[in-house]
Amino acid sequence: MTKLPSAAALPRGTFSDEAARYFFRDDTVELKYHKMIADVFKSTVRGDTDWSVIPIENTIDGSVSLHTDWLVHEVELPIRAEWVFPAIQNLVGRAAELTPESGSDWDPSRIVKVISHPVAMAQCYEFLRSRIPHAELETLSSTAEAIRTVGDNPGQGWVAIGTKTAAADNGLDVLVEGVTDHDNNYTRFLLVGHRAYESASATRFKTSVLVTLPEDYPGALHQVLAAFSWRRINLSRIESRPTKKKLGSYYFWIDIDMSMDTVLLPAAIAEIEAIGCQVRILGSYPSFPFEG
Repeated sequence: MTKLPSAAALPRGTFSDEAARYFFRDDTVELKYHKMIADVFKSTVRGDTDWSVIPIENTIDGSVSLHTDWLVHEVELPIRAEWVFPAIQNLVGRAAELTPESGSDWDPSRIVKVISHPVAMAQCYEFLRSRIPHAELETLSSTAEAIRTVGDNPGQGWVAIGTKTAAADNGLDVLVEGVTDHDNNYTRFLLVGHRAYESASATRFKTSVLVTLPEDYPGALHQVLAAFSWRRINLSRIESRPTKKKLGSYYFWIDIDMSMDTVLLPAAIAEIEAIGCQVRILGSYPSFPFEG
């Protein structure tokens, strides 16, 4: 029997789960769920799974620093693909529990506590402030855990913010759909692992690199950017992060809108290395936009 390829993701019912299902919707892939992001990475490092599904950037909150640091400092898993998925948060609970006997609609004043992941909570700040300002706010490690906690504690007046999938899995109602403060809330996911990912439908390719500048080299960053600029190579993202070696020492994560399978990009990297920069290629991979 042929073994199915597998991918590790955060718990069932989270956006990582929904994004993974969306990405592999045309393939047969076994999804294995983990509670913590560290366990997602380690699953692929050990060879228990072929890939890990990693949320790396969000429209509202920017880069996910913890996940970025894991890719840079803790593991060496090449980036195999990226895709974008909408992060649509919903208010989830028991409508019957929040509905007065004399009424037909649930009453927000009956909500005692709102539970969710801290990022999801922050994305819904204006909704919570305007609709449920009296409720206590509690954060947990994932939106799926928050919804499961509400499901396990009936009669408390608790609600959660999370996905429709997790609401259905726990027998709860979606009280309000789309409670995020911005309609354009999208998350960028990376597929990382030692197994190559192949797709005939890819039309866009990217490359991600880490660049560490030489010490005591005035204008080194300008030289790096110039190597891309004069070749008309577009950079879609550049971010500095501490090397964790000493204070004031940083590397630059750079996303490039070009594959390594070209003439221009390897030449640009060679020029950067020639001035003394250290360059680590994190991956050259297909990039897929969301097609809802």
